[in-house]
Amino acid sequence: MAVILSVSGSPSATSRTTRLLRHVDHRLVRHGHLVEALDVRTLPAEALLGADTGNPAIARAVAQFERADGVVIGTPVYKAAYSGLLKALLDLLPQYALRGKTVLPLATGGSTAHVLAVDYALRPVLNSMGAAHITQGWFVLDRHIGVREDGGTELERETEVLLTPVVDAFAAALRPHPELSAVG
Repeated sequence: MAVILSVSGSPSATSRTTRLLRHVDHRLVRHGHLVEALDVRTLPAEALLGADTGNPAIARAVAQFERADGVVIGTPVYKAAYSGLLKALLDLLPQYALRGKTVLPLATGGSTAHVLAVDYALRPVLNSMGAAHITQGWFVLDRHIGVREDGGTELERETEVLLTPVVDAFAAALRPHPELSAVG
């Protein structure tokens, strides 16, 4: 079992990006991994923008990165790049906060014109932070993420079919957390 941190860089409380991440989280749990969610928008704005790593909420977020074996980074695409909210978090983390970690970058947006944002905007930053392995990222159109009557997330069928092997490859690439593997 690996510990995965699932990070939403969306500023919206009703975010399709966050819906996509929680959908992916459920699949990763079915693979036997432990998933922790971090919605960056819930961190105190002043501490986040001021890079106040002494703030308890910010310190907890930094500790979540330290504990994680893998990180799923989800962001909406604004102006051909990942969100400024996500950038603020990545900027306050230690330079090599992703060292030794497997990372899955995901992005959402309203147009296929933004599909390259994962590879040209987000991947270089994740690489500079020392990620051991950045798996194939994926971009999902907002309109392909829906809400079921029960409140759950439903992906457009083709999106689900294409995203599933991406998530499964990330799950397979994870190294188990030593302390959790020894238990049970």
